[in-house]
Amino acid sequence: MNVATVIVEYLKAAGVRHLFGYPGDPNVELMEAARRAGFEFILARREGTAGLMAEAYGFLTGRPGVCMSTLGPGSSNLVNAVANAFLDKVPMLAISGQIERRREHTFTHQVLDHARLFAPVAKWTAPVLPENAGAVMRRALRTACAERPGPVHLTTHADAIGAPAEDGVIALPPLAPLAGAALVYAAERAAADVGARLSAARRPVLLAGTAAQRANAHAALARLAETAGLPVVVAPMAKGVLAEDHPCYAGTLDMACNQVMWAFLAGCDLVIAAGFDAVELIKPWSVAAPTVFVDSAPNTDQVIAAEVEIVGDIGATLEAIAAAWVGEPKWTPAEIARHRERLRAAYYAGRVAGRLNPTDVVDAVREALSREAIATADVGSHKLLVGQGWRAYAPRSVLMTNGLSSMGYALPAAIVAKRLHPERPVVCFVGDGGLAMVQSELRLAASLGLALLVVVFCDDSLNRIEIKQAKRRYPAFGTRFDATDIAGLARAMGCEGATVEDAAALERLLAGARPTDRPLVVGARIDPSQYDSQF
Repeated sequence: MNVATVIVEYLKAAGVRHLFGYPGDPNVELMEAARRAGFEFILARREGTAGLMAEAYGFLTGRPGVCMSTLGPGSSNLVNAVANAFLDKVPMLAISGQIERRREHTFTHQVLDHARLFAPVAKWTAPVLPENAGAVMRRALRTACAERPGPVHLTTHADAIGAPAEDGVIALPPLAPLAGAALVYAAERAAADVGARLSAARRPVLLAGTAAQRANAHAALARLAETAGLPVVVAPMAKGVLAEDHPCYAGTLDMACNQVMWAFLAGCDLVIAAGFDAVELIKPWSVAAPTVFVDSAPNTDQVIAAEVEIVGDIGATLEAIAAAWVGEPKWTPAEIARHRERLRAAYYAGRVAGRLNPTDVVDAVREALSREAIATADVGSHKLLVGQGWRAYAPRSVLMTNGLSSMGYALPAAIVAKRLHPERPVVCFVGDGGLAMVQSELRLAASLGLALLVVVFCDDSLNRIEIKQAKRRYPAFGTRFDATDIAGLARAMGCEGATVEDAAALERLLAGARPTDRPLVVGARIDPSQYDSQF
């Protein structure tokens, strides 16, 4: 085998069958090896969106998403997506071609130092060489999948990728943890008995994060909530880890209505943080209640000070706490329901009668799509409303970036979601600013025959920045752009397009027949006034 074949065989052994990228000269051998192995190669319109597609693949499958670029500008264009996966804690292998080794350190045309370029935003960087191909692939996969997961960057030199592999043994390392015991850490003089702490608390709460979803701990989370009568607050990237029509669901943290959510946490006297990653916080952690930290990795960030840490299998830990519970539920369903009513009232604050409000758009789409729909949300004011108002019913049914929070994520993520789950409705929520960054990928979605619903919140501005300017009594400056004909753009990209300006028109459009072989792109001309009340 040559080095390219070793790489592909390791990916195949890991269950990976897709490759996202934009190739160049140094990638030819890797492309051919992937073709021979039966991989699907998805040609993104630029390297950055290929990387975002790979991140979405990793989020949805739990296996490393694989993206590929050529050397020079190809590799530098990939950096943002790698950084996105790094902060979002999603497994990824990013592979960039490079010039021949004999010229790498003396030639300058299109040559960048990949190790220095990617080291700040990757868990590990390394070249894949004939003498170490197998060992590097084993370490790369193990590192990408190890808690907390993230991206690994690999360099493939033009003179190495097609060379015979001296280390070509395919021996996949263990990638998934086994269920089992956890390690318990406690501060000096702190009681480590979580059951006793829970019994003594008056108003405890479960705070579920993205690691709980990654660990497939949703059933254990629901069981503990139901057994002990605990409200469950979820982090944005964990939406769906508890169905949002469950009587214990208590809202999403740090999205719209964040004052209601933080006040709710402030009234609690014990927090059990289950797989909660502090990278998802937008506001500083200000909860004074003692915290029990349950995760698959230690609480090294120390953004949240926890007196007790239980490090290991999140689901097994939650199951053990539930099994040991004795006593009455701490909250009644009616008490949690009253909190949800306050949250819902805050969510609709600021609506403008007779106009198309952002919440009208979210509601209309949710009503039109089935329970198993997958939603992707881009970055911007609309994301905060989708994050709170979109009702998610299953794990991994909402894709958003809340670590690096890079604009342009939602459309590439929706393309991957629909490719992996063609039987499920997929909606992409994106602002007109975010779409402008990645709109060429609409042509890819059309070429793939993907029946996506793409909903564009159109207000011709960067609203999040305008709100912050207004709070400082500054006029809007540098945040406005010319309106885009979304319907015309969609048609030019091979999609079906429409523009709506009121809720009734949107509801009629969604109730009608939608294309089954290409995306429907809807430009929703919203009144952004509601955002002012929300944030």
